[in-house]
Amino acid sequence: MDPLHQFQIQRYVPINVGGLDASFSNSSLYMVIAVALITGFIVFGMRGRALVPGRMQSLAEMFYEFVANMVRENAGPDARKYFPFVFSLFMFILVGNLLGMIPGTFTFTSHIIVTFGLALTVFVFVTLLGLIKHGFHFFSLFMPHGAPIALAPILIPIEVLSYLSRPVSLSIRLFANMMAGHTMLKVFGGFSVLLGAGLGGLGYTIGILPLAINVALVGFEILVALLQAYVFTILTCLYIRDALELH
Repeated sequence: MDPLHQFQIQRYVPINVGGLDASFSNSSLYMVIAVALITGFIVFGMRGRALVPGRMQSLAEMFYEFVANMVRENAGPDARKYFPFVFSLFMFILVGNLLGMIPGTFTFTSHIIVTFGLALTVFVFVTLLGLIKHGFHFFSLFMPHGAPIALAPILIPIEVLSYLSRPVSLSIRLFANMMAGHTMLKVFGGFSVLLGAGLGGLGYTIGILPLAINVALVGFEILVALLQAYVFTILTCLYIRDALELH
């Protein structure tokens, strides 16, 4: 089977809004599932608030503290009010990445339109935050502090281009890592099956090597799923800090 077949969009409920395709697809379904899982995890995990926490509460508090420390250390103490946004972003990407590791499911974070939508949301949020807090002084972000004014015609376009490329780099990093990892899993898994089908007993013997590689890749892909959620979130924190503190 084509290793890219797993990334195909399947429309379940066709919806057309003003000529735009807004159909409810497998990608939409797994986004809803991710939100439902996150909501259920937080609600049921923190429902009891026992003095001696159970497993679910301990896990929920661990994620809470992890993201809270990330915001505190990378975005600064003034960014605590934006913790819900950062926490929601982290959990959504993390659960989306991990959902795709279950056979037969769909990885919505392997689609550039989804990751670009997330990255654009961060970009607009950070830009509005900087403009609301600093007004027109926000544009001083594009002139590095202490740089000679004579270099402004060179530095400002470079800084503006660097700033505008943030959503592109954020989205491509997440999309490319998830798509590449899942493609490799499919290729090595399919290779093992084809060897067995084509060469019989000898093929199954030879196929042990790609199968072992596939098992190792599963562990690696889980690590990548966790790491990419962390990288996306920590960069969001750094962008928030830039908007709050400028230089």
